[in-house]
Amino acid sequence: MKIGVPKEIKNNEFRVAITPYGVKELISHGHEVFVEKNAGANSSFLDNDYKNEGAIILDDNKSIFDISDLILKVKEPIEEEYSLIKDNQIVFTYFHFASHKPLLDAMIKSNSVCIAYETVEDNNGSLPLLVPMSEVAGRMATQEGAKYLEKPMGGRGILLGGVSGVEPANVLIIGGGISGTEAAKMAVGLQANVTILDTSEKRLNELNELFDNKINCLISTKEIIENEAKNADLIIGAVLIAGAKAPKLISKEMLKSLKPGCVMVDIAIDQGGCFETSTPTTHQDPIFIIDNVVHYCVANMPGAVPFTSTKALTNRTLPYLLEIANKGWIKASKDNNEIKTGVNVINGKVVNENVSKAFGVEYHNINSLI
Repeated sequence: MKIGVPKEIKNNEFRVAITPYGVKELISHGHEVFVEKNAGANSSFLDNDYKNEGAIILDDNKSIFDISDLILKVKEPIEEEYSLIKDNQIVFTYFHFASHKPLLDAMIKSNSVCIAYETVEDNNGSLPLLVPMSEVAGRMATQEGAKYLEKPMGGRGILLGGVSGVEPANVLIIGGGISGTEAAKMAVGLQANVTILDTSEKRLNELNELFDNKINCLISTKEIIENEAKNADLIIGAVLIAGAKAPKLISKEMLKSLKPGCVMVDIAIDQGGCFETSTPTTHQDPIFIIDNVVHYCVANMPGAVPFTSTKALTNRTLPYLLEIANKGWIKASKDNNEIKTGVNVINGKVVNENVSKAFGVEYHNINSLI
């Protein structure tokens, strides 16, 4: 199979979809890999690194799309890439369709096969290709939150861990999954006062054990969210429903009751955000302020640490990529249910139920198409 790796062109997206080691593995299985010039430079992987492993370097993204059977990306195609995608071409990337209907419409029109990292689901219900970026985003959420709590950045002017004789900041994390847990690890490490909310009592018990009862674990309800948010200096939204829009857990009206200079970091912004006032931002212009509350809603947080993120992503995606490349997407989907759950769009038909519900688009059962 001919596999193309274009350079990411989303605002301040510094990751690349695969490391040179990953290219080596693909080529060892008989595949051809085409990498756009300088695609990996921002992740500290140079063209020569890819060439040394057997990749062919092409000068522009049009050439990559023209020659490839499978396009491997990190982020969803943006508008200027829509027309480059061909009939029956496989696109394997993070799509997050539920947050952007124009993207879904464009991929339906392209007649391509869209396999989304974020909906690949294993037998335990976990999302293995979200895990590495959720880990990065969770850790970054606390790191960025601490920065924007500084007064020159628009925050309350509070040090996350406090100092002797001065109380630490209160950190509220909504969602106890991968990203929420990683955010909590960082916040606890900085000696903040941490509260995690989750709807699963079982998960809260696991978190209590993990953190040796050093954090507050509460069942997430509307009333508890409102009460805890009022006392928080930093609020991290880390709620995800695979393929679906994130639920809105903090309303615009609630902002008036929050502390002036409170910072809200929305990790779920790729899926539409879990705060009503969230809108996507970029690393170039990461925050906005509403009712004296700082909103950090960068849609590609892990892109700021591309060396770490690219290596972590390749570690997880490579086994699936090899199976798709070796067998073709149809046989791979039949043989591996995890890959099947990742398929969102097939030749103009939406086959992910949550994506279809997000915009009222007709749903097709994938089993009738493969």
